[in-house]
Amino acid sequence: MNSLDQNSLADSIFEGLNPAQREAVETTEGPLLVLAGAGSGKTRVLTSRVAYLIGVLGIPADQILAVTFTNKAAGEMKERVEKLLGPAANDISIGTFHSIGVRILRRDIGHLARSRGFVIYDDSDSIGVIKEVLKREGLDPKVHEPRRIRWQIDQWKNAGLLPPAAADRARDLDEELVASLYVKYQRKLADAEALDFGDLLLLTSELFRKHPRVLEYYRQKYNYILVDEYQDTNGVQYGLIGQLAAGHRNLCVVGDPDQSIYAWRGADIRNILDFEQDYGDTDTPVKVIKLEQNYRSTQPILSGASAVISNNFDRKDKDLFTDREGGSPIRFYEAETDREESRFVINRLLDANRREDVPFKHVAILYRTNAQSRSFEEELLKYDVPYTIVGGQRFYDRAEIKDIMCYLRLLVNPRDDQALRRIVNKPTRGIGKASFEKVESLGAGRGIPLLEAMRVAIETKLVGRSTGKLAAFVDMMEGFRSSPEGGLAVGGSLDGLALDDMIARVMDGTGYIRALEKEDTPESEARLDNLRELLSSARAFHEENEDELEGEERSELELYLDQVALISDLDSYEDREDRVSLMTVHSAKGLEFPIVFLVGMEERIFPHASSIRDESGLEEERRLCYVAMTRAMEHLFLTCAAERFRYGDRTYQSPSRFLQEIPDELIETLGTASRGARSRAGVSSDSGGRSSRFDYSYAQGEVGEGEGVSIGTLVRHPVFGRGEVLAVLGSDLNQKLRIKFERAGVKTVMVRYANLELA
Repeated sequence: MNSLDQNSLADSIFEGLNPAQREAVETTEGPLLVLAGAGSGKTRVLTSRVAYLIGVLGIPADQILAVTFTNKAAGEMKERVEKLLGPAANDISIGTFHSIGVRILRRDIGHLARSRGFVIYDDSDSIGVIKEVLKREGLDPKVHEPRRIRWQIDQWKNAGLLPPAAADRARDLDEELVASLYVKYQRKLADAEALDFGDLLLLTSELFRKHPRVLEYYRQKYNYILVDEYQDTNGVQYGLIGQLAAGHRNLCVVGDPDQSIYAWRGADIRNILDFEQDYGDTDTPVKVIKLEQNYRSTQPILSGASAVISNNFDRKDKDLFTDREGGSPIRFYEAETDREESRFVINRLLDANRREDVPFKHVAILYRTNAQSRSFEEELLKYDVPYTIVGGQRFYDRAEIKDIMCYLRLLVNPRDDQALRRIVNKPTRGIGKASFEKVESLGAGRGIPLLEAMRVAIETKLVGRSTGKLAAFVDMMEGFRSSPEGGLAVGGSLDGLALDDMIARVMDGTGYIRALEKEDTPESEARLDNLRELLSSARAFHEENEDELEGEERSELELYLDQVALISDLDSYEDREDRVSLMTVHSAKGLEFPIVFLVGMEERIFPHASSIRDESGLEEERRLCYVAMTRAMEHLFLTCAAERFRYGDRTYQSPSRFLQEIPDELIETLGTASRGARSRAGVSSDSGGRSSRFDYSYAQGEVGEGEGVSIGTLVRHPVFGRGEVLAVLGSDLNQKLRIKFERAGVKTVMVRYANLELA
């Protein structure tokens, strides 16, 4: 490209960028922290930066790695870069942490003595493995709940801990038991040639640690690394980025500490807060650029959200602003009951739709927990308002889709016992539970996969009258794998059939389609529609990836299974249909709507009851509130109820403390029932929206029955245990302590909520 073309491309890249955005694009060498406020155009900055590196600086596209948190974001970024650069963008590595991990492991997992043909287990598959482990150990799953065990193992993996390290970290007998189950769980996965989601990153990190030459290959390959949503990285993700960037340190991370809302799944806000200390030195200090101009929301919404988040301690200051003039105030409504709250919300959105022709898809109802959706759904149904629940059941989690996907997985990997367990009797084949348990015992005793155990059971006539039924199943699977008509040749490679045709033959050859047609019910027809949509998905995959499939060692089916396994809830979200969106605030991250109703703004709901006694938990709840408020583009409604039906009984509710943190001049109170709420919430105080008149006495605690604390004081926390005070911040009701706990590490707690005792 000549200099004239480069100048022209540079002009198109910089067109419309504000000064801070342009600076972030042009700062290409060394560590860069971009603090991107909500709606500040960070995706455009990342896209423009990649285009600038390739088109203007001449960096080869295959030397750039861009990591996102959703496949949807990765696709959007790649599409934008391709519009700017054309074919020059084809070789960029853009994807989620997990998809990047899959690419690396498919190439190099052999160094860990594991098969490159692994399948990826989802949560239900993993829980199935844990149930098998519990069964082998003689442990009751009603006592040792599989989901809780799965969660603990996942937390260890998110922190980058293999079984030996997890055992060392175990804090009590219960965690010691789970650590021992972790060992057996990993062994079962290895036997099945399977990885769960945590393994995709944990084993990549282990690969780099054990094989420096492999790590060096990827360090030299990726000379420029960009990471989006850095505030959401967990321990193993943080470590992977550190491993890859250690040589050149051309690392650009983009994120916002105020939007770190995933601590419950291992995200560590310290990763972004400490980035300057982690990557800066006297020779190459970290460059910090703040993106503070918002292109999404009106100023009243931005000011209200900023006022709320300013009450957090663990953050970096930003001052969001917009060039948009005017804007409606934030509306607040307190209903007498939760039923009245839902009626208010639905009436307001109906009014907007009928009087101002606002499409339903421009409206979102956000709540803290899924259980809150019921009353709003009932009211929407009453008025025949179309709606969708975001974060509900994924398409690929529907029973009929998972069944067919398990057939496909078993064709690719005959050692996939979880897939076989699911489909051995789907559709019904008359293979009894007792017969299959004999096969399972045989497989366990000989240490062989279930499909192989079925062959042995057939040869030895272990299952008597069920032998013929087992043989029919095994013959069917062998036919799919070996017969050209089945669509797969030995080894799992495609034999000339298009992906959708092969899947269609599997659907038909297994008898699955015939079984649903025989049911002839509305439910079975809906399931058939879903299977037709699966075929459409396979055709679309082929069309979108046709060029990239040339020269691939792995079959199109294997690549398709990888893509399906890596799809997230947000990737599945579509806003094209004219429907009201209902979702939790966590599900709303990354989305925006002209009208947002943030409902259930009450103590013990939002903030959630599990967080109000822990300062770090309370700060995350406040960040969650900030995220919710900044989803709104034009109009934001905050609602609460004085009475709510919870846990089978009526409860009296107090307005959320977050309401009092919004300045008076930004809020308009609606309805007669709300007149007492704002004074009870202390919103009309003279301290910028805050008030000591709001009664949180039920949540307050004192250190040592009123005794003061100072640096070095030893204290005891009811959850974190014994610790030493490192810093005393503030005074009176707002006093915070930074404490180094023996078990939990360094935490910041607010004295009035922490129930501390002198140790």
